[in-house]
Amino acid sequence: MPHAEIKHSADLGFDAEKLFRTIEDTILRHDPNSGECKCRAYPAARYRHTHCLVSVSLLRKPHRDAAFTAALLADLDAAITAELAQPCFFSLGLSYSDDAYITRSHTPAA
Repeated sequence: MPHAEIKHSADLGFDAEKLFRTIEDTILRHDPNSGECKCRAYPAARYRHTHCLVSVSLLRKPHRDAAFTAALLADLDAAITAELAQPCFFSLGLSYSDDAYITRSHTPAA
C-alpha cells in the first residue's frame, strides 16, 4: 500500500490527478502486487522559488532491494518530471517503512 506526497509551490501548474495515476502506474509496473498508491498534493501558498518535492513510501519487502529501488527511483523521476511543464527545483525521495508501521484498509463496523 504505497503512499506519495507532493509538496509544491502554488505557482507550479500540473494536473494532480494525472500525476497521481502516473506515480501509481509506475510503481505497479515495478511491483504489480504493491496495491493502490494513496496520493496527496500540498500546494504551498507561501514559498521561495518554484519547487516540487515528491516523497514516495513503500513497505519493506525482500524483493525491494537496491536494484529494485534504483530502477523504480529512475522511472519515477522520468515519469513525474515529464508531467511538469515549467522550470522548477525538483526533489524525489523513495523510502521504506520500518517494522513499527501498520497499513491496511479500514471499514467501520456497522
